[in-house]
Amino acid sequence: MSPGLKQQLYDKCRELVDQRIKNAKDAMDSAQEAANDETKSSAGDKYETGREMMQQEMENNAVQLSEARKLKEIIDRIIPGKSYDTVQIGSLVITNNGSFYISIGLGKIILDGKDYFAIAPSSPLGALLMDKKAQESIELNGRTFNIQQVL
Repeated sequence: MSPGLKQQLYDKCRELVDQRIKNAKDAMDSAQEAANDETKSSAGDKYETGREMMQQEMENNAVQLSEARKLKEIIDRIIPGKSYDTVQIGSLVITNNGSFYISIGLGKIILDGKDYFAIAPSSPLGALLMDKKAQESIELNGRTFNIQQVL
């Protein structure tokens, strides 16, 4: 196991969150620009409908931006170089059914051809793994997860 693996997972999570923030900001800017460019035509209802749709899009993008910023706050509190005896936020948990980076819920991350799953400690699997040690097991949806390592 590469000593820099947790750092790589951490960096990838930060990169994905930063990209989400950028995409949400760009989408909000684009929607605002489109709203500013909209000119009132003789079909007043069409204009109002278009403005309302753009307003809804801006609100949706604002929600996505807010959620991405919350993820960024969580990832910023993780210390990637810290090792753990029990599963904590920032742990990499190696099980017989996959490798899980307890951080934020981003799903599958592929590093060096291997799959890792970034999961939140509040997710069903994350909650069961929290505070467990190597050699312990948990069960979720009829599957047993034997914890082989906690890094």
